[in-house]
Amino acid sequence: MSRTDTPTLTGERADLLEALAHHRTMLRVTARDLTDEQAGLRTTASELCVGGIIKHVTSVERVWTAFIEDGLSALGDVTDMTDEDWAQRADEFRMLPGETLAGVLDAYERVAARTDEVVRGLPDLDVSHPLPEAPWWEQGGRWSARRTLLHVIGETAQHAGHADIIRESLDGALSMG
Repeated sequence: MSRTDTPTLTGERADLLEALAHHRTMLRVTARDLTDEQAGLRTTASELCVGGIIKHVTSVERVWTAFIEDGLSALGDVTDMTDEDWAQRADEFRMLPGETLAGVLDAYERVAARTDEVVRGLPDLDVSHPLPEAPWWEQGGRWSARRTLLHVIGETAQHAGHADIIRESLDGALSMG
């Protein structure tokens, strides 16, 4: 089925995907007209850069979409991360040598399309999986596809705001200006 043959969604599922699409767009707009070098620049006290934020949001969305599909196995053991795991996670937040903004945005677009496809194909949004045992989640907690999607929307919105601040500090451009 091609994208044009996809049935139109309505109701809650459509609203959630529309909210996510809006925040994705705001994040992409923040990166407009940046060079690869600018996308990797830190402009605040944090380690964040626009390209790194897009990489991080891509990873977050990829992992949580896999959780919707496959459950706990998609998250790995979050309580037993090695130094190498932490270093790899830190690399999500910066542009590495050889990475381009176009490549980062392309990866984000592919993950977004996959998320939309998964959400469209779910039998319902109540499908749920247990969360891993970790101090930052309720013991014995479960997240439905709905709750997981709300988490992705929140992460995307929060990080779009971070990117906007970084971009404004970089060259004065605003996502909504």
